[in-house]
Amino acid sequence: MKLAFLFVLCGVLTASGAQAQSKWPSDVATFIERRDGCDHFRGEDAYDEERRNFLQRETLRLCVGTDQEFAALKKKYRGEKTIMDRLNEYEADVEAASKK
Repeated sequence: MKLAFLFVLCGVLTASGAQAQSKWPSDVATFIERRDGCDHFRGEDAYDEERRNFLQRETLRLCVGTDQEFAALKKKYRGEKTIMDRLNEYEADVEAASKK
């Protein structure tokens, strides 16, 4: 009986996770994930050389191309208020700042 309950619970959690992921179109969801990671690492403190190198790698991996992607998404979804509201939470030009 307990095992059956666990299977049902896992199914519900999996379904709710999939539902949460489908809130945004896939290109918007991918951008959000990348830009959130980019913003996270841009805000981290490089307290030593090893950390600085790590932050540079992650910033390059996550940030490069997102300015252009951001502009393209804003153009593509300009008539979609909910999507535009979400996109407008981001800065338009982070790549130049990330290279400093």
